[in-house]
Amino acid sequence: MLKILVFVALTATFALQVVAQQSDAGRPGWAFLAPDKQQPPASEEAGAIRVPGSAKEYTAAQIDDLSNPPVWFPDEAGAAPSIVQHGKGAALACGSCHLMSGHGHQESADLAGLSAEYIVRTMADFKSGARIDPARMNAIAKGMSDDDVRQAADYFAALKPGGWVKVVEADTVPKSYISVKGRQRLPLPGGGTEPLGNRIIELPQDVARATSRDPHSGFVAYVPVGSVAKGAALVKTGGANKTIACGICHGDSLEGLGDVPRLAGLHPAYIARQLYAFQTGTNHSVSSALMKKVVAHLNEDDLIAISAYIAGQ
Repeated sequence: MLKILVFVALTATFALQVVAQQSDAGRPGWAFLAPDKQQPPASEEAGAIRVPGSAKEYTAAQIDDLSNPPVWFPDEAGAAPSIVQHGKGAALACGSCHLMSGHGHQESADLAGLSAEYIVRTMADFKSGARIDPARMNAIAKGMSDDDVRQAADYFAALKPGGWVKVVEADTVPKSYISVKGRQRLPLPGGGTEPLGNRIIELPQDVARATSRDPHSGFVAYVPVGSVAKGAALVKTGGANKTIACGICHGDSLEGLGDVPRLAGLHPAYIARQLYAFQTGTNHSVSSALMKKVVAHLNEDDLIAISAYIAGQ
């Protein structure tokens, strides 16, 4: 009995420490994907790996090579510049996290179809430190020349954005963990469900295809019940907080206006990370002055609702 009480006390203490760390940093764990310390037993497919519709094949080691990501559908995007496909020095290949299609996963940005000038400006902010990425973008930006950045920006700007995330309102979700490889959130192999609570949990529609960096296999984002309607009101009118409606700058369809980026269809965890960055001061880009005013009076429920709505557009 004493052992049980000690275990419960230690567990509670650990949980409080985690909550405090997240609160201090302004980084909710569901949005800022840090690999879990305890990982399920690793299982790696042996031999050649294939994905539906592609004539290519790769080994698991080749797929996991961050300086040479797989190009499953070479005819869809055209020839990629070396910095995108192979990287350079400390700069990992852009296509390893963002995929050669630009769609990315939960841990990265969807770059497909963004304005080239916006991408160039964002990379300059990462390089200068005006914008902070808790994972790796600051180091990557510093390892890229202006020409590297321009080539990558032009490549991703020419790609076609598409439906990549399906938003589903739910009370419960599959139990999941954040993997060491790829920093993706994946369902636990043993199955099971848990309450969603005040989170957005995004999982691949097909785990094997997602971990193989298949650009044709999308994601399901589980969001709290009622959050989409609440998010629509906040995005379209500013809601009761009287903040600025998103469409004024990003367009009524949220597909971007000029160099103002597209929001529609982005990964909800990515959207939330950016909103938190403006709130907590880790983004000092050109747009930060305006965005700080936009998010100043938004609480966690608001940020979740906005991210849920935008991801489904």
